[in-house]
Amino acid sequence: MRVVTISATYGTAGSHIGPAVAERLDVPFVDRAIPSAVAQELGCTLEEALVHDDRAEHGLGRLLSGAMRLPTVTFGGVDMYVPGTLPLPPEEFVRRTERMLTEMARTQGGVFLGRAGAIVLRDHPGALHVRLDGPLERRVRQTAEFNEVSEREARRIIEDNDRARTAYVRHFYRADPAEPCQYQLTIDSTTIPVQTCVDLIVIAAEALD
Repeated sequence: MRVVTISATYGTAGSHIGPAVAERLDVPFVDRAIPSAVAQELGCTLEEALVHDDRAEHGLGRLLSGAMRLPTVTFGGVDMYVPGTLPLPPEEFVRRTERMLTEMARTQGGVFLGRAGAIVLRDHPGALHVRLDGPLERRVRQTAEFNEVSEREARRIIEDNDRARTAYVRHFYRADPAEPCQYQLTIDSTTIPVQTCVDLIVIAAEALD
């Protein structure tokens, strides 16, 4: 059962490349399925779970930025109040997410987008860890095209998401998601066409058999 983790900065077509790779490798694509499963286990809503999701635009970055204004709950060493959040510490939410991700990799394989997969599954035998990135200006153009928004709005979306994703990995894993030593394959998917990126990842994953 093949396992591929994909770390993708916003605007690098990770949500397009990931499912296509999973289809080619005949394994599940795991994206929002993990927060949904965790939400079901905890008996909370998906919206509440996504507050702690590394991809959520209004997630970790928003929580951290408002920390000084809303003291009550401890989050990352900062006391804060977050209405409607999970009935457990964020660290426990992440641990449960890790457990589900690890179990799914062991029993089904999969292509895992985000959620620090390269770190969580770094010791999984035969796993391929991929990083998708590209220059900011090209990511802005690609985001504007995919989402049919202005380049100004695309830049804001990218900055918010990059900040949240980086904060998630740095806070919970004390790591930099851009560190190249975490990945066997790094691709500029703002220059290389999506289908070619898919082909490269599939070839690399099959080569690890």
